[in-house]
Amino acid sequence: MEPIIRTEDLKKIYRIGKVDVPALRGVNLIVDEGEFLAVVGPSGCGKSTLLHILGGLTGPSSGRVLVDGNDFRAMSDADRTRFRRHKIGFVFQRFNLLPTLTARDNIALAQSIQGNGFNPRRFEQVAEMLGIAQKLNHRPYALSGGEQQRVAIARAVICEPKILLADEPTGNLDTENSQMVLSMLRTLNRSFRQTILMITHNPEAAAVADRTIRMRDGRVVSA
Repeated sequence: MEPIIRTEDLKKIYRIGKVDVPALRGVNLIVDEGEFLAVVGPSGCGKSTLLHILGGLTGPSSGRVLVDGNDFRAMSDADRTRFRRHKIGFVFQRFNLLPTLTARDNIALAQSIQGNGFNPRRFEQVAEMLGIAQKLNHRPYALSGGEQQRVAIARAVICEPKILLADEPTGNLDTENSQMVLSMLRTLNRSFRQTILMITHNPEAAAVADRTIRMRDGRVVSA
């Protein structure tokens, strides 16, 4: 079976003034469909750059990225935007919820943007699984950090993306809420066969995943 994510000699160089700063130095990565992969390493090692390239948010300087059989090099910016909308969900350290909307409306907005209309059965299923069914009429300021992150996860998976990319999803949470969010991610992975790639600096968070790779200085140094 073809892996859902494959990178080949992936490199990314940022130009800062007159200096070239390499962020990725030839990353080769394979992620199988339904896998929960953690990517760990020190700050500045290239973890977030890798996630942004895999999500089509930025392009590599060289190398190849194939996601669900699609070669990003052959896609226009508009094509990648449509692809992200239907195939990839994002969860970030900052919850990025719209403060004037309720939890329900923050989640429903993602369905509206995708364009497939509101799916009440899927909505109820996700809300119950993530333990936020009783909080849907609350605005973000009335939710705890853990609850806000679970709403953000619901928003990311409500449209049934094949891949969930999570960048330090427990970075702003205390230990109890971190464990709860990690448990929810594990449940999503097992119940929906959701492919998850999670960036983290926390070994305890990484331990929840099926497999862990370590990055240093823009390279994968162990798997």
